[in-house]
Amino acid sequence: MKRMKRRYLALHLECEGIPTERDLMDTIWMAITRLFGEVGASLTGLALITFNIERKEVVIRTSLASLPMVRASLPTITNISGQQASLHVLAVSGTIKSLINNIEQ
Repeated sequence: MKRMKRRYLALHLECEGIPTERDLMDTIWMAITRLFGEVGASLTGLALITFNIERKEVVIRTSLASLPMVRASLPTITNISGQQASLHVLAVSGTIKSLINNIEQ
């Protein structure tokens, strides 16, 4: 059996307040579901890796095959928990270590 290749996305959260991790992930899931349906959302393998509240940076993991779907869904997010918000992709990488190096440069 072949192993699934993953990609890590570093996101910057622009928001008036600070949402909870659960609210953030629910919003991302809903954005993917609205565009690609439940089957498309289930193929993403989406997972939250880190959520830095002070810097408003988020790292999520997805499968390589569904990376374009996730990237297409992120700009459709306009609010999280009733507060206006947006997510911007800072970097994409195959490993967390190189992702953090790209962000810090």
